[in-house]
Amino acid sequence: RCFLNRTQEHCACYNLSEESVGSIVQCLPATVVEFWGGELESYATLPIGDPDPAAIDMLGSLLVRKIVFGDLLVPEELLARVLRFFSYTQVRELAFESCAFEGRGDWRAMAGQELPIVALRFHQVSSAPLAGREQDLALLGSWLRALQELTLTSCRLSSLPCAVGRLLPALRCLDLAHNSLDEQSLGAAFCREAFPQLRQLSLRRNLLGSYHGVCRSLRLLLQLQHLDLSQNKLLPAPGSSCLWPPSLRTLNLSDAGLDEVPAPLPPGLEVLDLSRNHLRAVDISLGFLQKLFLGQNLLQAAPSTAGCPALDTLNLDGNLLRELPWEEVKRLKEVAAAANPFHCSCSGAGGLQALAARGQLGQGWPQGYVCQSPPEYRGRPAGAVPVSVVRCHPAAVIVPICLLLALLGAAGI
Repeated sequence: RCFLNRTQEHCACYNLSEESVGSIVQCLPATVVEFWGGELESYATLPIGDPDPAAIDMLGSLLVRKIVFGDLLVPEELLARVLRFFSYTQVRELAFESCAFEGRGDWRAMAGQELPIVALRFHQVSSAPLAGREQDLALLGSWLRALQELTLTSCRLSSLPCAVGRLLPALRCLDLAHNSLDEQSLGAAFCREAFPQLRQLSLRRNLLGSYHGVCRSLRLLLQLQHLDLSQNKLLPAPGSSCLWPPSLRTLNLSDAGLDEVPAPLPPGLEVLDLSRNHLRAVDISLGFLQKLFLGQNLLQAAPSTAGCPALDTLNLDGNLLRELPWEEVKRLKEVAAAANPFHCSCSGAGGLQALAARGQLGQGWPQGYVCQSPPEYRGRPAGAVPVSVVRCHPAAVIVPICLLLALLGAAGI
C-alpha cells in the first residue's frame, strides 16, 4: 500500500489498515511521507505507551521531515497520544488535508512537551470549534511557542479565540484564506499580545466588507509586513480613518470589488496590488512604492508616477489604454500593458517599440500588444507598425531637401 520514489525521497501510502501497516517500512528512506485514507478509528483504543530507548534511537535516525495525512477521520484521542512521539523525530512540518477530527482528546500528556514541528497546515479540515478549548491549547503551550507557520485554509473558520494568538509568540506566517471571517472576528482574534511576531498574514477570500474595519482590527500587529486581502468585497467608509501598522510593506487588494483606491494606504508600502477591480482613475502618492499592479481595471489613462519616486515596475495589462505616456514610463525598469486597445499612431506605436527596444516591456510583447485603431492597422501587432522618419516625421525630411534646393538655386547651380 506504500509507494516510494527514491529520486524525490517521497513516499505515499494509501488505505492503510491493520493488516497492511507493515508496508510503512518502505518509507524509511523518504523525507516526505503521505498517508491517504485508511482506518485510524480502529487504533483509537489501542494502548500506546512511551517508546523504549531502542525505539527512541530509531525515531531519531529517521530522515522524514514532512508528514501529510489526507482523507482521514482522525480520532482526537489517538492524535493526543501519538503526537508526543514526534518529539523524538526530526519532523519539521505536519499537514492535514481533507480530514475530520472526531471527539475530544486528553492532552495532559503534552504538557511541557517540545516538538521539532515549526509548520502546521490544515486544509479542508473539520473539527469542534476552538472557542472554549483554551485549557487544551494551554497544555500544548511548550510546543506552540516554537511554531513559525500556521495554515488554516478552507476550514469554515468564523472565529479565532484571542488565546490562540497569545500561545503563538514565534509565529511568522498565518494563512486564513477561504474561510468565513469578518471584521468583528478579526478584532477578537488579533487582540493585545496576540501574534507579536507575525510578519505575513493572508485573509484572502473571507467575508470582509470594510476596508477601515480591517485596518482597525489589525492595528496591533506591529511587525506585520505582508497582508493579503484579495477576493473580499471591501468598501471604503467615507470620512473614516485608521492607522495601518507602520511595518507593512506589501498589500494585496486584488479582486476586492474596489471602485476607487481606498485611503489611507500604509505609508511604507513597497508593493501594492490593485488588479482585477473596477478602478477608472488612480492617484497615489507613496514615497517607498516600488511595484504597482493595476491590471484588469477600467483605466483609460495611465496614472501619474510623480507621487511614487521609487517606482520601478508598473503593470497596466487589460485596461482601456490607447497610448502609454512616454515621459511617465520611460524612467521605469519594467512596464506591462498587454491587452489594451492601442491607437497605433506614430507616437503610440513608436513609444511601445522604443520601450521594447530598451527591454522595459514585460511579458506579453509583442503578441499581447495589438492595434485597435487607426482602421488601417486594426488587428495588427503594434510592433509591426512602421514608425520610420519618412512616415511619421515627413517635415524632418522635406524641409532639409527644400533648403538644399534653395541654396543650390541661389548659387546658380
